Amino acid sequence: MRDLVEAAGIFVLLIGNLGSHHSTLNVELFRGFALADPIAPFVVINDQDSEQAWSFTLLHELAHIWLGQTGVSGGRPSSAIETLCNDVAGRILLPQVELASEPSLIGAPLDRVVARITDIASTRQVSYSMVAYKLYREGVIDQDMWTSVTSVFRTQWLKLKAAQRDRAREADGGPNYYVVRRHKLGNRLVDLAKRMLADGALSPSKAAAILGVKPSNVYSLMNGAA
Repeated sequence: MRDLVEAAGIFVLLIGNLGSHHSTLNVELFRGFALADPIAPFVVINDQDSEQAWSFTLLHELAHIWLGQTGVSGGRPSSAIETLCNDVAGRILLPQVELASEPSLIGAPLDRVVARITDIASTRQVSYSMVAYKLYREGVIDQDMWTSVTSVFRTQWLKLKAAQRDRAREADGGPNYYVVRRHKLGNRLVDLAKRMLADGALSPSKAAAILGVKPSNVYSLMNGAA
């Protein structure tokens, strides 16, 4: 999906902190943002969020681009535009027709609702929170249940993240720095910087500023791109 969006001329970056793990961005405050620039539109996704949630965020921010409305997404939708962008993303990933046959879960116990959301999310490979939101929007669950299941899945996700950090500390080595950096920047931005650098339109120091690396690392990043 990211490749398709970048092929349409939109830069897609994964950024989850302000430069180091000490400045991690809370996903409750920032899941992503869109810069609806007519020449260089950007979408930034908080990669501290679950990978299953990235596709929803990408489509949500893409809707902002289509509307020509720059915006930051995080927490519950607080405006008509945020609600619309959520609905656009939700209808693409989980079409309304697929929920039409879902029986009402209003009044059902929490564990039953959690189990059903888990089944749908696993089948469709989407986030639990997105499924919960869609069921709420379609009237399958009420607002109180939406709040409750969101809290349950949030707690589960935090425990999973903590376990992943523990395993990472115990593991030896890790992925190549340049591979990770390119993945976060996206092919479109790296390839554009590479072409401009080769044409002399961009100096190594300016390329470094754009790519968020030291000038001495620019060519290593480009070679990794090749």
